[in-house]
Amino acid sequence: MSESRTEISSLGEFGLIEHLTRNIEIQHASTIVGVGDDAAVIDHFGKQTVVSTDLLIEGVHFDLMYTPLRHLGYKSVVVNLSDIYAMNATPTQITLSIGISNRISLEALEEFYEGVYAACDKYGVDLVGGDTASSQKGFIISVTAIGEVSPDQFVKRSTAKKGDLLCCTGDLGGAYIGLILLEREKKIFLESPQIKADLEGEKYVIGRLLKPEARKDQVEFFQQAEIMPTSMMDISDGLSSEILHICRQSELGCVLYEDKIPIAEDTRNAAYKFELDPTACALSGGEDYELLFTVPQQDYDKLVLNEQISVIGYMTEPEKGAKIITKGGNTFDITAQGWNAFAGK
Repeated sequence: MSESRTEISSLGEFGLIEHLTRNIEIQHASTIVGVGDDAAVIDHFGKQTVVSTDLLIEGVHFDLMYTPLRHLGYKSVVVNLSDIYAMNATPTQITLSIGISNRISLEALEEFYEGVYAACDKYGVDLVGGDTASSQKGFIISVTAIGEVSPDQFVKRSTAKKGDLLCCTGDLGGAYIGLILLEREKKIFLESPQIKADLEGEKYVIGRLLKPEARKDQVEFFQQAEIMPTSMMDISDGLSSEILHICRQSELGCVLYEDKIPIAEDTRNAAYKFELDPTACALSGGEDYELLFTVPQQDYDKLVLNEQISVIGYMTEPEKGAKIITKGGNTFDITAQGWNAFAGK
């Protein structure tokens, strides 16, 4: 990146939007009118429309001390697309609005948008609109994702059935460990700027935090394998609170097996370095953006063909409550703060 700095005020709002969106290529026939008019026009040709929105605020959801702007742009898009996939739908368009203070230069913003466009390109979505405004302090990002789904093929959180298998994609806890690691390095840097960051061997967990991916591949697998989840949501706030959402909204209980929770070896090793329980990180960490879903038991044979899916438990009648069975064979209530249940371990 060049050392020169262009003040955003030199372009004005419309000049800035024009500058940042000048190279957009439309990918979807459903995008009738994109950026550059009063509003976008989208026609989903008989499909149902799915809409989700997220707000990311500097100092609350991200820290620019250790978050590269390109990664931030990428992640801002991906976390929204994850919500669309969690409805068993295909994202097609996004809008992006930002609030920026005068400490952010045009070059910095271009870097952020590089990440946005990289995510749009990877997931095949069109950026069709948005807004820019000045912010008194900090960087504010709002993304709305729009998707399509065949009529009545969307999947909610409230439709799990007793006896269904409880499953998740990928592995859990890595993003939380990545956050702890980067927060530790930030603290060290602020106290002793001469000390070089020690991130050796932690590429996996840092990547899980800074550059998550949405599980487009798994939604495509469901379609190919003719699997229709009975309920689904993405894991953004930790496994335990998401399981409780499905239990509450489906009016069911569940049994979760600790030894079935998928945790990557790199995550496990990093957790031990911090003297943390890897299970607690998976239960309470969040920001993994994997999918949590339920399927009828007869789909088990189809699921086992996919190494990216773990069967971690099953749904029970509501009066049995939401329980976790530990590796030692003890049973605890699942709580939204997973580590409380393991206080005595």
